Amino acid sequence: MTDAAELRRRTRELLAAHPPAATGRPDFLRARFDAGLAWVHYPEGLGGLGAPRSLQAVVDAELAAAGAPDNDPRRIGIGLGMAAPTILQYGTEEQKRRLLRPLWTGEEVWCQLFSEPGAGSDLAALGTRAVRDGEDWIVNGQKVWTSSAHLARWAILIARTDPDVPKHRGITYFVCDMTDPGVEVRPLRQITGEAEFNEVFLTDVRIPDSRRLGEVGDGWRVAQTTLNNERVAIGGTPIPREGGMIGKIAATWRERPELRTHDLHQRLLGLWVEAEVARLTGVRLRQQLVAGQPGPEGAGMKLNFARLNQEISGLEVELLGEEGLLYDDWTMRRPELVDFTGRDAGYRYLRSKGNSIEGGTSEVLLNIVAERVLGLPAEPRTDKDVAWKDLAR
Repeated sequence: MTDAAELRRRTRELLAAHPPAATGRPDFLRARFDAGLAWVHYPEGLGGLGAPRSLQAVVDAELAAAGAPDNDPRRIGIGLGMAAPTILQYGTEEQKRRLLRPLWTGEEVWCQLFSEPGAGSDLAALGTRAVRDGEDWIVNGQKVWTSSAHLARWAILIARTDPDVPKHRGITYFVCDMTDPGVEVRPLRQITGEAEFNEVFLTDVRIPDSRRLGEVGDGWRVAQTTLNNERVAIGGTPIPREGGMIGKIAATWRERPELRTHDLHQRLLGLWVEAEVARLTGVRLRQQLVAGQPGPEGAGMKLNFARLNQEISGLEVELLGEEGLLYDDWTMRRPELVDFTGRDAGYRYLRSKGNSIEGGTSEVLLNIVAERVLGLPAEPRTDKDVAWKDLAR
């Protein structure tokens, strides 16, 4: 079994063969993947060594100390946090070998084609259709709130393949090439002035059956792997103490004593403690992942992440007073990633409003925590045995 000492040895061999100072970034990342040091818990040949997930920190520390480049994980978070675990669990060997390497190195960006204008919180009600045509599927429909669609080469896509069965049972999961004919990406301007999200129109898009993940009609089960990983990726990202939003307002508090009041001090202390509890809970959740795939507990982390971000950013604007309302970057930009900490307080306040929508609305996540974590009775469902085509829309 691969242990920490073995991983250090392999990492040093990688650095000796491909010195970061003399090796181009793409070449170094490809070599790291091929050495099994990308994500060590993945199988050999797919960027890993079948080692415990917890040992990834050993590799990362060695590479950071040597000044080696990383794969810019924030930019390719959808691929790393959502697409890759799903491909690993449900993909064919051919799919894994074709898709995982350029995904991890960042050469191919991914997006997620799940939500629709009429199927956001109730995702299983989606109406995008995929109709079999020989060895292909013809896909028509509209997706919305698609982060990074304007940058992506690939998308994870769920579509309805059988309208004659209840909504959860007639869905199939595909990998969609965003460069194919019939894929149209349009920007959605947000309250921040940016267009980081998109709507995507699919018109007679032809997807080979070889790009299907899982069985026909089993897409909802496959999608649960994606969604559970998404919630952990959003709400359970590892950060240091005073990382993220709480670090920005804490720094302002220390540097600007003229802004302080007793009431704001008490509220800041409470939020600081909550942020630290959330951080440590995230550490525990990631330790549990060593044993397998994330479960519904990730919904609780994502719930807390959204609430804390909104409360902290609101307090920051209140602390700064009129200055907190300033936002000097109100332009129609198409950013590659969301930058919560490198922007104005006004930006953070506006952008955090989306945290309770993206990755599952807080209302839906409350239901998940109630039913799947706390074991409370499920809400009555009148559509459970009704064919999708007969549902009122």
